[in-house]
Amino acid sequence: MDFHAIIGDEERMQAAVAGRDARFDGWVFLAVTSTRIYCRPSCPAVKPKREHQRFYPSAAAAQDAGYRACKRCRPDASPGSPAWDWRTDVCARAMRLISEGVVDRDGAAGLAARLGYSLRQLERLLISEVGAGPAALARAQRAQVARTLIESTDLPMGQVAFAAGFASIRAFNRVVADVFACSPTELRSKAKGRTVSGGGAITLRLAYREPFEPSNLFGHLAAAAAPGVEEWQGGAYRRTLRLPHGPGTASLRPGPGYIECRLRVADLRDVTAAVARCRRALDLDADPHAPMEALSADPVLAPLVAKTPGRRVPRKADGPEYAIRAVIGQQIATASAATVAAGLAERYGEAVEDPDGGLTRLFPSPEALAEADPAHLPMPGRRKATVLALARALAAGRVDVGPGADWAKAREDLAGVPGVGPWTIEMIAMRALGDPDAFPVKDLGVIKGARHLELGAGRALEARSQAWRPWRAYAVQYLWASSEHPTNHLPTEAKASV
Repeated sequence: MDFHAIIGDEERMQAAVAGRDARFDGWVFLAVTSTRIYCRPSCPAVKPKREHQRFYPSAAAAQDAGYRACKRCRPDASPGSPAWDWRTDVCARAMRLISEGVVDRDGAAGLAARLGYSLRQLERLLISEVGAGPAALARAQRAQVARTLIESTDLPMGQVAFAAGFASIRAFNRVVADVFACSPTELRSKAKGRTVSGGGAITLRLAYREPFEPSNLFGHLAAAAAPGVEEWQGGAYRRTLRLPHGPGTASLRPGPGYIECRLRVADLRDVTAAVARCRRALDLDADPHAPMEALSADPVLAPLVAKTPGRRVPRKADGPEYAIRAVIGQQIATASAATVAAGLAERYGEAVEDPDGGLTRLFPSPEALAEADPAHLPMPGRRKATVLALARALAAGRVDVGPGADWAKAREDLAGVPGVGPWTIEMIAMRALGDPDAFPVKDLGVIKGARHLELGAGRALEARSQAWRPWRAYAVQYLWASSEHPTNHLPTEAKASV
């Protein structure tokens, strides 16, 4: 789905509004000129006349045009636009970095510098594509984070403002009043189901688009968990987070219609980045209908998609961490790779306090591993050399696998690291970069699944997969599910909560 194509199709857009089609939520925003309010297309309110309807590609664009968020459908809290989840152009990369809080930390000029553009060029591109510049987009995100914290926690307003990225209480009060037409105190008094944030923890609900199939998602995360860095406890996937201002922990539990996210951060300014990484790890901004439609066109995959619609691609919250762990996992079992990763974390990772469970360490930074003693790497000599070479490339910035990375360039740079081959590159593209078209055709699980489904192998499978583009990473999940893949199933204790 493309915003400009949707806007150009008047009948399709009107049908979406008239039918309250939730599939368009996050893709477009409906603004009403008579009330100066903007909504989701699925808003249950009475629909305005056509002459009063305006459509915007982002909440920031609607706010920039002077519209306030609807208090009924909460358009600012809808899942993120899938366009930024699967596209790789500069606007998509900018949106992913903005969601990480880069503008709050480094300013719009810092964002432009990270992308290799001048601020003027970047503003022109974003306004053309998204309807708002980087400052307005960051402002809208701050407002949304502030609202979430106001309504779902008992944090003092000063701490809410700080956590949401505002520079002052005055700016916080002004933006909340402009965007939501009420004060922060009024917003909190109207909230229902507010969570008491005990012991410094913050509990939030992360939205996603239906349908949502959690089995392979949480099954993979639990099966590949490195003890001390990650764990499965009480029906939740828990892990440590390396954040811009200090360490943190996140607990992610599948719930009915949402993911319960419980965060602990050393610095409240890292809440925005922590939420973005949790959403990315669970692929929560995906539009499940797009890959389902594409894969269902294949008569072999169609029954699998119909049986378990809404599969997501499990990712890692930290791109450099996964890149290193992908190399560690070359030619060894998932459990063995997790054990090696845990040992590296124990030796080279920083200690983390976890009053809620057994998390003890951050996974080592590339800088720490770049200086590691090869004798402490329990793996064959060639793989040791590859781990060290990749860690040094990541530490020096020669390879970027973060949220703002150019996927094509990342693949090219990874291929230049000795020992990093096609399987490793595609796994990194799928799990770290988030490329929905990543396709590790030589993966053993993919080969077994394709053989079971009589889809061919090697060049034949590669040729067959062209019809699945750009959703081949989602096809991988169904191929794995068709065989006895060890990470297919949701751990037993979590099933009752879904």
